[in-house]
Amino acid sequence: MIPLVRSVLRGAGGLLALLFGLTTILFFLLRVTGDPASMLIGPEATPEQVESVKRAYGLSRPLIEQYGIYLLNLLQLDFGTSLASGEGALHQVLMHLPATLLLAGIAMALALAVSIPLGVWLGSDPEAPSRRLVGALVFVAQGTPGFVVGLLLIQFIAVQLRWLPSMGFDDARSWILPSVTLASFLGPKLARVVGANVSEALRDDYVRTARANGASRREVLWRHALPNALLGVTALVGTQFAHLVSGSILVETIFAWPGIGWLLLESTRTLDFPVVQAIAVVVGILVFAVNSILEVCFRQLDPRLRERHA
Repeated sequence: MIPLVRSVLRGAGGLLALLFGLTTILFFLLRVTGDPASMLIGPEATPEQVESVKRAYGLSRPLIEQYGIYLLNLLQLDFGTSLASGEGALHQVLMHLPATLLLAGIAMALALAVSIPLGVWLGSDPEAPSRRLVGALVFVAQGTPGFVVGLLLIQFIAVQLRWLPSMGFDDARSWILPSVTLASFLGPKLARVVGANVSEALRDDYVRTARANGASRREVLWRHALPNALLGVTALVGTQFAHLVSGSILVETIFAWPGIGWLLLESTRTLDFPVVQAIAVVVGILVFAVNSILEVCFRQLDPRLRERHA
């Protein structure tokens, strides 16, 4: 247990360094993209009005002084006030975070529920004509952009057939199309990884031993080959979680989903610096937490790692 804690602490140190670098770069990059004061009060504002808004939000100070104040506030978990709404930036992000977590959770569950059985089926006999055909379709699906999937679903399912709503959040029926769209980011890749791992596991010595001891084909697949294949899936889920969150920006925009992806796009458009910076920190911490949890799962799935860190 102690080595695991030590590993998590090392990861936390790396996270702090990453967040420091990310927030520093983001702080200066955002401030060369435009003037938020002019964006707030519109193009008809006088120079005096613009200067008054800058003083109110501390934007008239020298840039290095603004950065120092930002770091001091960040140490107190104070991300500042949203320039657009006047609310606390962190509060605004946390208000939108549950919608993104809900969407990502449903999409991840859907991707796993489809890709694991499909991957086992593909890997059980990869040279069979039916498997090769389906594998080719999965390969094509992996290369299909998510926005194409989303627009096709809206066009056929929501517009033409009118089976499901194309936007919204309150009705559970409105969760289906964005969840399927987001799952398309990860599902095909997971299926290919599971298929490749199952195919490789079936050639290992322990599988041949299980067959010699009278294990059925079904038992070999699900009891012996699949647990080994899940090691690769666990690692892939961790590395792809950040892509899943970034993919939600596009999906939330298409389906008007009120998550942090939609909030990030709106805040970037209006040059709402505090909210953009708060989103970057929250997402960084979230990715670290998910990877830490998956590291524990990885060690539980692989007995060799448990013995090595015992």
